[in-house]
Amino acid sequence: MLKGYFWSSNKLPILEKSNFVDQIRIFCRSGHGGAGNRHFMRNKFTAMGGPDGGDGGRGAHIILKGNRNLWTLLHLRYHKNVLAEDGEKGGANNSTGRDGKDIIIEVPLGTVAMDEESGKQEVEILEDGQEIIWLPGGKGGLGNSHFATPTNQAPEYAQPGLPGLEGWKVLELKVLADVGLVGFPNAGKSTLLSVVTAAKPKIADYAFTTITPNLGIVEYRDGKSFCIADLPGIIEGAAEGKGLGHRFLRHIERNSILLFLIPADSNDHKKEFEILYHELEEYNPELLHKQFIIAISKSDMLDDELKAEIEKQLPEGIPHLFISSVTNKGLTELKDLLWNVLNKPVE
Repeated sequence: MLKGYFWSSNKLPILEKSNFVDQIRIFCRSGHGGAGNRHFMRNKFTAMGGPDGGDGGRGAHIILKGNRNLWTLLHLRYHKNVLAEDGEKGGANNSTGRDGKDIIIEVPLGTVAMDEESGKQEVEILEDGQEIIWLPGGKGGLGNSHFATPTNQAPEYAQPGLPGLEGWKVLELKVLADVGLVGFPNAGKSTLLSVVTAAKPKIADYAFTTITPNLGIVEYRDGKSFCIADLPGIIEGAAEGKGLGHRFLRHIERNSILLFLIPADSNDHKKEFEILYHELEEYNPELLHKQFIIAISKSDMLDDELKAEIEKQLPEGIPHLFISSVTNKGLTELKDLLWNVLNKPVE
């Protein structure tokens, strides 16, 4: 999906070996502006003509473009050096040099581009077809014809082109979804996603079945729909990088609703929620301003008495439901609640 010229180099880190690649480190250099030309008109009719040196062409830009059909940065795996074309030198007869051919890098929606050295966010792509000049090419230099004056009718100088920008950059994908599933490994997130959407995540009875985000579209009433993401499970210490650590937590930053999935057979429902809450707070306190919903999964094994005991452990002020992905219990009510929260009028 790279349009223009590019070169490949070294292997990527181990984290980028799967088909889902959510972070890429690349060296980028935009094109150098072409030099202006120092030239004077000379032909069989003009022996001592005035200056006619043309301007140099602009160096090529490096542009990021959103593509809704991409879900990963995998296609950039081997393009570790992105070197844009320089502008062409100005010609005689006031002809301007050709601009460098821009490089367009197509990325998934939700991609953030940062400078590695400063850590500063430079570009954010959120819409399909959105194009942003990431590294502008250098401006071409002016030819000597621009510098002619009544007192200096034969200037012997022209401008050099301006250099492009270069440096090590980081492209980071943060999954765009309306609802993010948050829970410990093996809480039933993948099973829920497979039941309420057409997504087919890997499901097995062991921790960390999901190691990359899975997205699915929930078909609601009257042709309406919303997007839900099954994200890798949190473990205690994730904010410090344990388990999948920051690689997971990054993806919940863009979710409007965080759906906490706590299994009915948990030893301590209150403690499990508090650990999940604490990890979000440690990673980014702003995540705590999102809408929270709690779903007790695997609740087909519960009777009314057990449900009442669990409810006593849950925090007040956060909506909660009892669901079962196996028997479809409570799933209609869950979809209704998610839809209503997503479309609640802004006060």
